[in-house]
Amino acid sequence: MQLPAQPSRHRVAVWRELRAFGAVPMGQGTWTAPDVPTCATGAAWARDLARRGAGDLIVLRTTAEREESARLRALFDAARRDEGDEFVADCGKFIEEIAREIAKGKLTTAELDEEEHGLERLRRWFRTTRAKDVFEVYAATDAESALARCVQELARYTELVYAKVHG
Repeated sequence: MQLPAQPSRHRVAVWRELRAFGAVPMGQGTWTAPDVPTCATGAAWARDLARRGAGDLIVLRTTAEREESARLRALFDAARRDEGDEFVADCGKFIEEIAREIAKGKLTTAELDEEEHGLERLRRWFRTTRAKDVFEVYAATDAESALARCVQELARYTELVYAKVHG
């Protein structure tokens, strides 16, 4: 991948697209991803973004030796596990935030709207992380359970807000 240093928005757009479909960095300007349709589509889009920014991104399909293939898979798997762990941690923060609002007695519709937006962000993140996990590496059940707890806590908070506003 080669892109002019300025303006940086082009480099950032390509970098975001590579990360969005699950590619992992191998070194300066070199990324790898499994040869699956989702990644191929993302790579084509990243190449288009690079070209719009007066740069280039070369997409290669290769076959690695068994040992190298295992190392590439380990990099990909580690990236997915890290994302899954980060998601579960953010779900924990979401639940803690609701607990703090309840403890403070901050039971307002404005706060409820904010928390609903937070849950929607988590749902989008879950969908995108799940879509990148083509080998089903990270503990999806942990992420699903964490998201379900967020939904439950928001439902509990919603009932408390409703009772206070309409009680």
